[in-house]
Order: sequence, then structure tokens, then C-alpha cells
Amino acid sequence: MDWFSLLLEALTLAALVTAHIAFTCRLSGKPAKGRYFAGYLLFLCAVDAVSHALALGEAFAAAGELLALFAFSRLALKNSRPLSCAAAVLAVYTSQLSSGIVGSLECIAFTGITGTPLLYPLVILAVLLAFALCWGSCQLILKCLPPQEEPAPYLRLPLLTSVFFFAAEVFFTQTVYGRLSAPAPAEPGKHLGLLALQVLGLSALLCTLYTYRRACRALQAQAALDALSQAARAQRTYIREAQAREERTRSLRHDWNSHLTVLEGLLSAGETVEAAAYLASLRAAAETLSPAFRTGSAVIDILLANKLEPARSRGVEAEVSLLWPRESRVDDFDLCVIFANALDNAVRACLEGPEPRSLRITGQRQGSFCRLSFENTCPPGPLPPMGTGLTNVRRAAEKYRGTMMTEKEAGRFRLHVLLNISEPPEDRSAQRP
Repeated sequence: MDWFSLLLEALTLAALVTAHIAFTCRLSGKPAKGRYFAGYLLFLCAVDAVSHALALGEAFAAAGELLALFAFSRLALKNSRPLSCAAAVLAVYTSQLSSGIVGSLECIAFTGITGTPLLYPLVILAVLLAFALCWGSCQLILKCLPPQEEPAPYLRLPLLTSVFFFAAEVFFTQTVYGRLSAPAPAEPGKHLGLLALQVLGLSALLCTLYTYRRACRALQAQAALDALSQAARAQRTYIREAQAREERTRSLRHDWNSHLTVLEGLLSAGETVEAAAYLASLRAAAETLSPAFRTGSAVIDILLANKLEPARSRGVEAEVSLLWPRESRVDDFDLCVIFANALDNAVRACLEGPEPRSLRITGQRQGSFCRLSFENTCPPGPLPPMGTGLTNVRRAAEKYRGTMMTEKEAGRFRLHVLLNISEPPEDRSAQRP
């Protein structure tokens, strides 16, 4: 291998490392560090050396790049498996596609200049053009994907499409072009056809990812609509309970003078036993006007009564130890979202699980934060995936600069919600493009 081939190989590897690491870090929202580039470069040098020594071809080099980028995303950036797979496939596919497009252009444009001094700068220019094309394609892919602060469900669906495009591009590269191979014979028709296929492949991938982005937005809009509907139902329940309590209070107040007259008559007649019994009945009637739970929040009180009283009638032992701070900045709407979803899930899990069934709700203030815990019995098995209800709880927690955590151990499920109650909610809509 002469000096020019070494220079070309070094330039190609440097471009690959820069594009792959920058794309993966941008996709996952993590900062790019110098040691990432150095470690990935060493691994690609080893893969390239083995590929050349054993004449394994482009397929082996692409597989090595995939494995290295997946491992980097999982181990260094701590990304999930689906996100790591997507980052590796998209980054390596984009670099392969850029090389293939530029390879087609080389085979068309280099006809007649092989062996002339002009070939060397043109080859270097082709490498730089492939890098620029790869960089631009990566930026387009990032724009077509959902922003990293938004959830990306069903990431495996666009990943399958990306794998198909990637396999087709590796086949083209393996059978037609080589990273350092001599230019192919002049067949402008074939190379123009391959160039058109690769451009169409990139366009199809971008359209697929853009459609996926729109689908994610639709799912988020549906989840937000579900949260609004649930909160509206909780608010209607609260209003009905408040109206019923007001009616009972008005009725008792209307008859209060009559009750006092009866008590006065019983006491004047010396009927103390009857007077005590009558007073006990009045006390019982007054107790019905008070909420079953007193947490300091009328919204929470109503939701607890609405969700837990039916559960108690079905054999669920419910315990509440919660005092909501009066100076809380958490909106009642978000409290409805958190408690309605958490209570619905907890009661459902209790009823589906074995006896004895129990549910415990606690709240504890920790400085500027309030930690809510929902613990309940549940059916055996692994921790279930997060559904729409818990997704809404997590979003409400993040709105108040908090977090949500779930765990399952020894037949009990625990949901922990941390909320910043001292600051106004964060306007997350302004951060989204």
C-alpha cells in the first residue's frame, strides 16, 4: 500500500469517526467527548486492517462499524438497545450510502483521466464530498426523527426499514464498488441507474422517518387528549361531590333551628337519654358532610374517596398518609392526572392480584419537593411496560422538574413521583421545534 492509499484510508476513517460519533451523540442528546472519537477510531483501524489482510470486503467492515457503534452507544452513552441499534444502523447506512453515491459519480466523471496527475486531488475531493454528503444526510435524518426530549415509541418499526436499506446498500458497495478499488469500467448507464437507486433509497428513508415522526406526534397528541379527558372526568366528579355536599349542608342548616328546638324540649323535660341519642344522630349527620379523606387538597380528597371507597367494598385494605402543602404551586389539573392514573392502576392491580389486597398512599415533603408513593399488591410476574396512564404521570412530574420511578418486588408494585412544589411549572412546549 503506497503513501497515497494510506493518506486516503486515514482521511476516510477520520471522516467516518467524526460522522458516526457526532450523529450518535446528537440522536441521543449526549455530549460528544474526545475519548469517544479516539476509541472508536482505534476500533475502526483494527477492523479495517483485518478486512484488508483477509480480503473480507465491505460487508465485514460494515458489520464491524455496526458492532462498534452499537457498543459505544450502549456502554459509553448508556442508551437503550432500540436507540443504540437505530443510531448504529442509520449512521453506518448513511456513510455507506454517501460513499456509494460518490462512487457512482466517480465512475462517471473519472472516465479518461485514470493515470493522470489530476486523479489524486479528484480522489481526495471525492472523499471530502462523501463526508459532506454523509454529514448533510445525518442532519436531515435528525430533523425527520422526533426530538430526543419527546418519547419515541415503536422505534423498531423504522429500524426494520433502515436495516433493509442498509443491506441493499452494502450489497451495492460489495458487488460494484470498493473503498480503495480502482474505478470500474466506463458504463455510464449502469452507474447512472445505481446513482438513481441510491438517491431514491435515501429519499425513501427520509420519508419513512418523517412519517414515523408524524406518527409519534399523533400518539403524543392522543395521549395528551386522554390525559385531558381523564382530568375532565375527575373534575366533573369533584364538582358533583361538592354539589352533593353543599346540598346536604344546606338541608342540615335549614333544619338546624328545628333540631335545636327539639333538643331544648328534651332537655327541659329531663329526657337526657333521648337528648343524647338525638345529639348522636345529629353528629352522625354532620359527619357525612366531611370528606372521607383530609389531605389538604380538595381535589385529592375527592379522588381518594371516589377511587378507594369502591375498592374497600371489594376487599382492598387502603391506607392514606398524606398532607398536601397549602403553598404548593402544582396545578389541580396535574394533580388530577397524577392521582387519577396512579389510583386507577393501583386499584386494578390489587383486584387482579392475590389476597390479601392492600394499597398504601404516602406523601412526604423534602425541601422544595414533595415525594408521593403509591404501593399496592399486584399479580406475580415481571414489571409491566409503561402504558398511557404512567406516561401521563411521568409527563406531569417532568413538568414540575420532577421524575417518576416504578419498581416491583415480592408481589408489590411501587410508584414514586417527585414534584417540585415551590416553583411554577415548566413550559415544555416552548422547547419543541
